Amino acid sequence: MNTVRIALVQLGYTDEEPVTDRVQRAADLVRGLAGHDLVVLPELWAPTGFGYRNWDERAEPTDGDIARAMSSAARDAGVMLHAGSIVERSGEPGPEGKRLWNTSLVFDRSGQLVSSYRKIHRFGFAEGEPSLMEAGSEVAVIDLPLGAPGGSGESGQSDGPGAPTCVGLSTCYDLRFPELYRRQLDAGAEVFVVPAAWPAARVAHWSLLARARAVENQCLMIACNTAGTHAGVRMGGRSVVVLPTGEVAAEAGEAEEILRADVDLDVIAQTRSAFPVLRDRRL
Repeated sequence: MNTVRIALVQLGYTDEEPVTDRVQRAADLVRGLAGHDLVVLPELWAPTGFGYRNWDERAEPTDGDIARAMSSAARDAGVMLHAGSIVERSGEPGPEGKRLWNTSLVFDRSGQLVSSYRKIHRFGFAEGEPSLMEAGSEVAVIDLPLGAPGGSGESGQSDGPGAPTCVGLSTCYDLRFPELYRRQLDAGAEVFVVPAAWPAARVAHWSLLARARAVENQCLMIACNTAGTHAGVRMGGRSVVVLPTGEVAAEAGEAEEILRADVDLDVIAQTRSAFPVLRDRRL
């Protein structure tokens, strides 16, 4: 079996928790997940997903305090870590003259930053992200060592770096735009990883779209949402791992939770072979 051990940290938080405390808490949770192959955190879990007024003061470069804490946690746990996203501050402004981006960070088992992704679709309908942040422009598809021989042995611990698996990166609101996932599929993606700060008011859409993106592209979907309430917005939770068949391998509730799933990556090729729908694409 080509097994990957996945842990989604559905972090819950409120406005009252200091950012430094939350960063330390998240790092400790990651360290407690040694033995997994891939650990995923939500979108903007440190600066908060809807606390727009605080984004400028909480923005950091991709080698700032949050990144260093996540790098250290990934190294200590020996896991591939998708650290969710930060409000990135860049020295150079983007095309719209802004210096902030919603940027996801991925660290390898040694703590090295191996990939980043600037969110392409900004949520807020001219407020929030569109008014404060630049839009990313690059589709992010990377090879990560997730599968065998890096799967877990009888001890339950990871056996080490695995075979490369092609992973597409996106963030939250991106999930509503299927053309992005087609682009990732055409670039070789077999797995989608989506951190989010998706509110409870529309969590049914979150669950539906995560399954739809998995089924229509015959990819493994790993989607990590936020819990708790901040800036007056109750978050939806319901982090989920969806197989390329559309079957839900694991799903969280609404509260803070560590969601775990062991998935045989061979199911991707098996699904595409047994039901070769992708071969019939015309457009």
